[in-house]
Amino acid sequence: MPEQNEITQPGPLLSPHGQLTQIGWARRPLLDCNLENARFYPFYLRPLQRFRIKKWDYYGVTTPEVFFSATIADLGYAGTVFVYLIDFASKTYHEASKTIPFAQGVRLPRNSVDGESIYAGKKQKLRFWTEPAKRRVQVAWMNFAGKTLEADITLSHPPDHESTVIVIPIGNKRFYYNRKINAMPASGYLKIGFHRIDLDPKTALGNLDWGRGVWEYDSFWVWASASGRLADGRTVGLNFGYGFGDNRAATENTLLLDGRIHKLGQMDIRYNPRHLMSSWWMTDEDGRVNLHFHPILERVARTPLVVIDSEVHQLFGRYHGQIISDEGEQISIEGLIGWAEEHRARW
Repeated sequence: MPEQNEITQPGPLLSPHGQLTQIGWARRPLLDCNLENARFYPFYLRPLQRFRIKKWDYYGVTTPEVFFSATIADLGYAGTVFVYLIDFASKTYHEASKTIPFAQGVRLPRNSVDGESIYAGKKQKLRFWTEPAKRRVQVAWMNFAGKTLEADITLSHPPDHESTVIVIPIGNKRFYYNRKINAMPASGYLKIGFHRIDLDPKTALGNLDWGRGVWEYDSFWVWASASGRLADGRTVGLNFGYGFGDNRAATENTLLLDGRIHKLGQMDIRYNPRHLMSSWWMTDEDGRVNLHFHPILERVARTPLVVIDSEVHQLFGRYHGQIISDEGEQISIEGLIGWAEEHRARW
């Protein structure tokens, strides 16, 4: 595997001239996300920069029966909030979303380690925040599949639980700062109408996708992820991806085993873009990954607006195969629930 740069020293994300101060990957977020230093437009167009900066917090919780997700995003031109619930047994899902002009009322924190993410409208209220060794997710959404949806979720996240963090350039002046946390034991509940789902941290595991950056207007990526437990009770998380930016210094490909990151190199994710529900195969350049992903359900989400056109095909299913840890342990993956997605955006 070509050497990837591990960031180990704290500092600012951007220099006073808008350049990335460090490029690479990290086990925890060490860089201050000082987006006010972004300098990707000439001086006379600087006031327009805020429309090109993208920010989002995406939470998910996987149980043996369902997957629940809630997102707050500021895409510059507009904000968006959305929630969805996947039912694995019936192979169905319900989704609700709201687009907010110029992201009015959307508030996202500077960094991923503290602060609050909030949107409070008349019929939708989403609030994400951190507490010592915990992350909290609260949602109230009227008229979700004709019912009221409520969520109050606590995700256990002790200080030694590592993350997949990448800082990479996109072209000459754009960049992406991303933190993904897998396999956080989840407690609390989901409630849809009178139906309540209690979350057991032994079987319910949460994830976070925290993104900040400046992308090209036309963007594409593939992302694959899963959180679960092995037969011996250890938590396991998978995170693979490609399609954007310069990942020569860092990929986001990792195995998370009992809260510790095991770094992987370049991945080969093979799938049929015309038949996304067919099997996916995932291998890596070092022979450490040999996984088969079998989809059982496809979620399609489109956002056709004047200046934003986003289309995601997110496949939920099960992973099978083997993956080797940094120490050489062969980890058997048998029926791990997760997803793989293809996303195209003009934003």
